[in-house]
Amino acid sequence: MSHAALLGDHHVHSTFSDDAVSTLAENVAAAAAAGLNTLRLVDHVRQSTTWVPEYLTAVRGLSVPEGLTVLTGVEAKILDASGELDIPALPTGIDRILIADHQFPGIDGPLGPTAVRERMASGWAADDVLDVLVTALIASMRRHPGNQLAHCFSILPKIGLSEDDLGDERIDAWARAAAETDTLVEVNEKWGCPGIRSLAALRRAEAGIVASTDSHVASDVGRYSRVIALLDAEDGS
Repeated sequence: MSHAALLGDHHVHSTFSDDAVSTLAENVAAAAAAGLNTLRLVDHVRQSTTWVPEYLTAVRGLSVPEGLTVLTGVEAKILDASGELDIPALPTGIDRILIADHQFPGIDGPLGPTAVRERMASGWAADDVLDVLVTALIASMRRHPGNQLAHCFSILPKIGLSEDDLGDERIDAWARAAAETDTLVEVNEKWGCPGIRSLAALRRAEAGIVASTDSHVASDVGRYSRVIALLDAEDGS
């Protein structure tokens, strides 16, 4: 099937991220070669990050082919269940913050997957874990409206759970919050999430859905397979 979302790639990393290998210009060239009409350049930040003004200057200096719109973003992890992000003060010019579940957003701060699994083995009930996660996601959207969820629910398999464990009530509340806060939700090629059930909830809530590769090398920009399968399956569900 053909999906309009596939004409964009809303999560593409450059050498401003320490784990990516392609420059901003190489990503733009790759997007044009892939026939995209929208590219969101995104790099990882923390509260201590100081290079965002330099990044924006570099983006403004790019030669962008006709027919391609280049947008900007920074990716920051959720720190805790209150929805606080690990992000510096941002200058004008960042179009969207990508809100990421890189770690589990615990009540008292971020937890690595191993720590969560150990706590679950010691009696932390799965339902309580899921409640904290969805509470944090909703809080982050309300605290930072008009942004984007990056590879949402990618943390779940790392802690031994899945989107199926969330249940309809949690997923519907999450999807409604995305719609109410003008939060875009990306369907992520690298992590294959969110899944069909979550995408269906987003459609019902009329939340914005975009496609992303989460690429760290230009040759991956705009190259979709898992995203196509998810969107096709959700259309047919």
